[in-house]
Amino acid sequence: MKHFVIYFLFLLSFNLSFAQINDTISAQQNFNPVSDTLLSGKSKKYDVDTTVFAEAKDSIFFKIKEKKMFIYGSGNLKYKQTEIKSGVIEIDFDKSNIDAHGIKNDSLNQYFETPVLAEAGEIYKGNRMKYNFKTQQGIISFAQTEQEGSKYTGQKIKKVDKDVYFIADGIYTTCEDSIPHYYFYSPKMKVIHKEQIVAEWIFLYFGGVPFPIPLPFAVFPIESGRRSGIIPPVFGDDATYGTYFSRFGYFWAINDFMDVNFTGDFYTRGSYRINSLFRYAKRYEYNGNLDGSYGSFVIGELGDPNRSESNDWRIRWNHNQTLTPTMRFDAKLEFLSNNQITRNISDINDLLRNEAISNATLFKSWDESGNSMSINYNRRQVFQTNEVFEILPSINFTMSQKYPFRSGSGTSQSILETFGYSYSGAFENRRNRKDRDLKIRGGFNHQIRASLSPKIGYFNFQPSFDYQERWYNKRIERFSLPNFEGKDSIITNDVKEINFVRTFSFGISATTKFYGIFNPEALGVKSIRHTVIPSISYSFTPDFSKKGWGYFDYYTNQAGQQMKYNKFENEIFGGASSRESQAINFSVSNIFEMKTQSDPTDTTSKENKIQLLNLNANIGYDFTADSLKFSDLRLNYRTQIGNFFSFNGSSSFTMYDYEGNISRVNRFLYDVGKGLLRLTNFNFSISLTLSGEKLKSTQTQQTTRPTEEFGSTQDNRNIYQGLYYMSDPDFSIPWDISLNYYFNESRPTPNNINKSASISGSMNFNLTPAWKVSLTGSYDLQRKEFAAPVIRVSRDLDCWIMNFTWNPVGTFRGYMLEIRVKAPQLQDLKITKRDQFYEGR
Repeated sequence: MKHFVIYFLFLLSFNLSFAQINDTISAQQNFNPVSDTLLSGKSKKYDVDTTVFAEAKDSIFFKIKEKKMFIYGSGNLKYKQTEIKSGVIEIDFDKSNIDAHGIKNDSLNQYFETPVLAEAGEIYKGNRMKYNFKTQQGIISFAQTEQEGSKYTGQKIKKVDKDVYFIADGIYTTCEDSIPHYYFYSPKMKVIHKEQIVAEWIFLYFGGVPFPIPLPFAVFPIESGRRSGIIPPVFGDDATYGTYFSRFGYFWAINDFMDVNFTGDFYTRGSYRINSLFRYAKRYEYNGNLDGSYGSFVIGELGDPNRSESNDWRIRWNHNQTLTPTMRFDAKLEFLSNNQITRNISDINDLLRNEAISNATLFKSWDESGNSMSINYNRRQVFQTNEVFEILPSINFTMSQKYPFRSGSGTSQSILETFGYSYSGAFENRRNRKDRDLKIRGGFNHQIRASLSPKIGYFNFQPSFDYQERWYNKRIERFSLPNFEGKDSIITNDVKEINFVRTFSFGISATTKFYGIFNPEALGVKSIRHTVIPSISYSFTPDFSKKGWGYFDYYTNQAGQQMKYNKFENEIFGGASSRESQAINFSVSNIFEMKTQSDPTDTTSKENKIQLLNLNANIGYDFTADSLKFSDLRLNYRTQIGNFFSFNGSSSFTMYDYEGNISRVNRFLYDVGKGLLRLTNFNFSISLTLSGEKLKSTQTQQTTRPTEEFGSTQDNRNIYQGLYYMSDPDFSIPWDISLNYYFNESRPTPNNINKSASISGSMNFNLTPAWKVSLTGSYDLQRKEFAAPVIRVSRDLDCWIMNFTWNPVGTFRGYMLEIRVKAPQLQDLKITKRDQFYEGR
């Protein structure tokens, strides 16, 4: 096979006629008809302003006088961003026209090597194509093309400019099959590139069968990303509020940085709700959203004795902003009426929460000094009691550890160079409100810590001194009055005055570390290391309840006894300690690690380090306690095996005996022959996560529910999600399981044992490559009841997906059946059936 390249330049002054350039199987041609150079020296400009590449397996002909070129046999023509492939291509450079068609096989009565036009990423196919590369206009017969996952075909496609097409007898679908499962047919279609398809008299076909009632007109969006438009409604029935017309509204993409939607829900029994979500974002600077809703809900018919009406509202604001490289502002605020959460569920997680928490923080740090400051607002609203707890504001300043005597050179340090100090300060103003009762408390708290950290031999010592000073504008006074039974009635009043509470403590600790290594060199295990970190510490705190400090006061009860009380016990940072404390604490940390052997036959194999177990134990002894000087022995243990198994647990043991319902009396178990320790609490949790390998078959693929992505907004949920919303299943994973088991046993006394156990998790498995079952929820093993279980069955219908979601028990039991198109641009083409049985929260 011969293959050669001829470079040709049009010379229109030559009166030449070229015969066939090449009659071999393959021919290829480059030419640049930018200008015709005449013998007189004059030049004439033509519309073809760059090199045209032509290639054929059969032959290429030129007609110089007529300025035409003919390409035969798997022709390929490239000009700028346009490429045409066809069995026969005819080019008229004078008129800038291209005529391409396939090669007919008379015996089969079929056309082969039919034209394919590729232009700026768009691909068009047809039996015959006429195209003007100057105006970019053309006509394609029996054509088809695809844009952004949408495919349309027609008897003829006429391209009037680079962005607008007209289609006769057009078919539009997002199904990828050669014979689509569904499609829209229209005798007239207009396509605006990367924007929309407009058509009149639309017939929807399912499996080749038309839906009997056509639409007079329709507009199909084919642009990617955000776009303004009407949000289609959802129809259904609600057992409490009647038939509903829900989610109808408008989405407005204001610009590249913000958008807003307005939606409404309307019920036939008189209830309604309006919602709006405003979102904004600017990359690398800020993002957030403001969500609001208001509703009026009616239960019962007119004249019913139990008829009730209520107005509910909610405002929610999320905001994240980087003001400077060292300053950041984050806010997550939610304000709502008390019964809003009980009626207007927009997320199944709302069923499991009993309060709304708001938080806003401005954080600033100084890199040079390592200091930082934060200003915080916090609000907690309890639904059942309608109590509101606010911290407005909370200001915290932290100064990093300073070493005033450190020279900064050399590795060895003197004891004085290890001296360091730090400071932290806080101001809080708390507001607690229940109904009309408002209580306000505020104060400052200053803490200074100074310490040394010398190393002597194998031990690290750390003597330390802590000073704390609290400023309050209130204190309490307490006195006793006789009640009607002649007994004490204790009266507590607030006294407004400036007070300072100054306390201090000091301590010392010592820590060391040693190792033990075992090298089995068997079963793939190279070595096992045991690290032991023992620690001992001593602390001393004076008794600040003595009269000389002035932090405690006395009142006389009806029996004439002097009763001591803390004047600052109601303040936010508390008062001084009421007794002297001298305590010593012991702790031991044990870390067990394993190193696996590398495969000697594999040069890429590496040794792996696995942490087998972390086991920590601690116990304390208080020298100044009048009884029960030993604290409980506490054990903590955890292990992690890869990413699929984890185990965490803790246990508490006491040395003391019990008496009746008294869990601890000042008598050692050992002294009464009951052993050394008694278990008082035990709990553990196990987490297991397993999944099968992804299927490599192309028959099933992961489907993603369409969501409106907007910048880097942190809220990743679908803005229209409801109680039954769940992300679409991944059919390419045959199965996965996530299980969590929790167990707790409390033993104040051996005769008083309280147990709780629950199991929760999720399980997904494919019945077939196109059927998937998902189970989520939790089960209380003690009460023998489920909490918010959800069962979902999904069917992959190629270009459609079916989800059946069922909440079998609970307050909001019910189901939803949905069959919809996967394509994002047609996400509202769906069939939905939902039923919900509201029983009250």
